[in-house]
Amino acid sequence: MRIAVTGSIATDHLMTFPGRFADQLVADQLHTVSLSFLVDKLDVRRGGVAANIAFGMGQLGTRPILVGAAGADFDEYRAWLERHGVDTDSVRISDTLHTARFVCTTDADHNQIGSFYTGAMSEARLIELKTVADRVGGLDLVSIGADDPEAMLRHTEECRSRSIPFAADFSQQIARMDGEEIRILLDGATYLFSNEYEKGLIETKTGWSDEEILSRVGHRVTTLGARGVRIERAGEDPIEVGTPDEERKADPTGVGDAFRAGFMSGLAWGVSLERAAQIGCMLATLVIETVGTQEYQLRRGHFMERFTKAYGDEAAEEVRGHLG
Repeated sequence: MRIAVTGSIATDHLMTFPGRFADQLVADQLHTVSLSFLVDKLDVRRGGVAANIAFGMGQLGTRPILVGAAGADFDEYRAWLERHGVDTDSVRISDTLHTARFVCTTDADHNQIGSFYTGAMSEARLIELKTVADRVGGLDLVSIGADDPEAMLRHTEECRSRSIPFAADFSQQIARMDGEEIRILLDGATYLFSNEYEKGLIETKTGWSDEEILSRVGHRVTTLGARGVRIERAGEDPIEVGTPDEERKADPTGVGDAFRAGFMSGLAWGVSLERAAQIGCMLATLVIETVGTQEYQLRRGHFMERFTKAYGDEAAEEVRGHLG
């Protein structure tokens, strides 16, 4: 099964300031702020929703096709993804713009000042999925994640016109989209991904009820945080899957991307929706135990031991042969 993962590709530059921002602000001079903070720690982490999902799928051995736009500074990131099983040959490289990046400084009170540079991400709208499909011999599913809004609309329309199944996954972009854009992006999707809050926001912005949305998509996949995930299909009982026990809680960033990576890997393996959701929840648990969206290691024996404990021997037997 050939799965293309579209969406943002970015790096996070995270800095730590040992003092307090509030101590540097002068109340009657806030209209003319000019501050510079000497930081004592810098972490550069790989990110972007498409890259995070593709990394997770690569860890599981499903060789996803990453589709997005990056800058000439992408070489090191590309090598990292390729080493971890991701096909990056359909990433567009901008001639003039850098790869998107988030730059954030956190103070001793955990207050943050950050900026997001879209950069090359704006060129994702120039990518044609037909070119990707022709290169790999066709596409069985396209995941349309948070990206340049024009790119998301183009990819969705192209999937519909070429009869390619697609997954609608707005995540961070849902806040800036209006109801009409959301209606276009979800109508006819084979899978609609969201968390519980986004689910309500989708219904509010579109004006469609839960039942109306279910009539327009094949499957509605809603992540429920620590309670796991719910999968709904029109006219059928929902499937609910819980999460494995956590060994620790380090950082929730990227947990949703990891779930999607595991779920779509399960689809690629041809297992049931319940099994696919269990794989997604297990991978998401590994990410929440790690600082950074692509810093976890998937050790097969450890993964299967915990998967078996969470979901039982029968579920583990179905998954083990695919995981290797």
